[in-house]
Amino acid sequence: MAALAWPLGVYMARVFNGERTLLSRVISPVERGIYRLVGVDAQRDMRWTTYTYALLIFNAMGFLAVYALQRLQESLPLNPAELTAVEERSSFNTAISFATNTNWQGYAGEVTLSYLTQMLALTTQNFVSAATGITVILALARGFSRKSTWRLGNFWVDLVRSILYVLLPLSVLATLLLVAGGVPQTFGDYVSSTGIQGIDQLMAIGPAASQIAIKQLGTNGGGFFNANSAHPFENPNALTGLIELISILLIPVALTFTFGKLIGRIKEGIALFATLGILLVIGLIVTTGAERGGNPMFEDLGASQSTTVNEEAAPGGNMEGKELRFGIPASTTWAVITTAASNGSVNSMHDSYTPLGGMIPLLNIATSEVIFGGVGSGLYGMLFYAIVAIFVAGVMVGRTPEYLGKKIEGYEIKMSMLGLLIVPVLILGMLAVATVTTDGLASRWNTGPHGLSEMLYAFSSAAGNNGSAFAGLTANVPFYNTLLGIAMLFGRFLLIVPALAMAGSLGQKQIIPTTEGTLPTTGALWVGLLAGVVVIIGALTFFPSVALGPVVEHFFMNDRFYFPAP
Repeated sequence: MAALAWPLGVYMARVFNGERTLLSRVISPVERGIYRLVGVDAQRDMRWTTYTYALLIFNAMGFLAVYALQRLQESLPLNPAELTAVEERSSFNTAISFATNTNWQGYAGEVTLSYLTQMLALTTQNFVSAATGITVILALARGFSRKSTWRLGNFWVDLVRSILYVLLPLSVLATLLLVAGGVPQTFGDYVSSTGIQGIDQLMAIGPAASQIAIKQLGTNGGGFFNANSAHPFENPNALTGLIELISILLIPVALTFTFGKLIGRIKEGIALFATLGILLVIGLIVTTGAERGGNPMFEDLGASQSTTVNEEAAPGGNMEGKELRFGIPASTTWAVITTAASNGSVNSMHDSYTPLGGMIPLLNIATSEVIFGGVGSGLYGMLFYAIVAIFVAGVMVGRTPEYLGKKIEGYEIKMSMLGLLIVPVLILGMLAVATVTTDGLASRWNTGPHGLSEMLYAFSSAAGNNGSAFAGLTANVPFYNTLLGIAMLFGRFLLIVPALAMAGSLGQKQIIPTTEGTLPTTGALWVGLLAGVVVIIGALTFFPSVALGPVVEHFFMNDRFYFPAP
């Protein structure tokens, strides 16, 4: 991953600095044509307020377009299954979901959306929502690297370059690789097939590979098929699984190096990469260990019967909810990476994980998904933590904090804390509402601590713009469609606004020289401090909820004398 991300990060830095690249000869005329077509002055920089206004208006128009396409799909072409219009609240939820890079789906894609809606609505939003995240980190990079200026670049230029030079070429390459691996890409009708039980079934196909490529590269998630990346059409074999897994992390990892290049401090980008890499590996170890440990209740069941039953009950760990083609390591690796990277695709059912195995994906999301995170969004979320970490260090030594050559003052601290508090307030506040209302409790398939975990995961996934789910909660109902839609909307744009406001403030400051009193932010001490702040502020915020959910369920699971009521 690092070997692939390094050259990509350097390439992206050249693109966003306006330098020529290998693709410039082909893409530059297209880029200039787009600016002329829509009347954009590519040389005109924006203040942070104008940048924010353009970003919000553009994404609002995307929301309306996705909503309209779902409501009108019955009358539109490329609908071979003659699917009807999507219900109003589900259309509302889906439109917000794809405009916010969440891609939460409360429906089965292949039996709900036509080919046209999948392509024109969902695939298009996969591109522009990912590009929106990149634009924010570019504005922040300019805020750190420029001095005494209100100029943060041009939103439209950043958006177009993100799509034309980065997302589109990578998606074409990934699509071709996926098609070569057996993923369908066709406008043909659904295929009729007779299964091994002699029952006729209609198998959905369609233009899947192109949507899967950008959904992974843009850390969108959201499957063309309901079973997502466990579906044999979406993820046929080990090679396609590897391609998709690399695609999920590729751009978020590369952006740490791009950020370092853009601010002229590449070691800072490497330090961010190291911090996030350590946290990711720890999560992988815990989750894989928990799933390999299995469920002792199955062992008790096997012990009371024959040896053969015991071997089938717990064959090397917890295989419930996992695709046999992948097994435990490939499943847990996917689960940790997809929740760390704000990508909602899954190749196993997180609801069937052991309590501690499911806790790590839950915490990955709840900490605002900064462990590489979404395209752009993970990095600006991580910079919120970095600002707080540098403030804590400054308090310890009695010195005004500095980060990347800029003094960190009250305004930056307030914007960072606002960015860090929004997601927990949304998650815990809406969870509180759901746990005391009839509609909120009626959708659970499980009571007790696991039922709480399912609800907590749903609101974490929505507010954290992830999109995966503990599937034991029926979310495609009016109550959850509305509440989760609001959580997705606020969880995305109420983080973007403080990030851009902070970029505007930083850009107007002078760049101060490094002195002996400046805390180095490239070494092991800084990596440890930053990782510690993420754990303390991010994870411990949710400790009471996690203690009542996964932790107490873990103790129940290991108590041989406790058997909870159905």
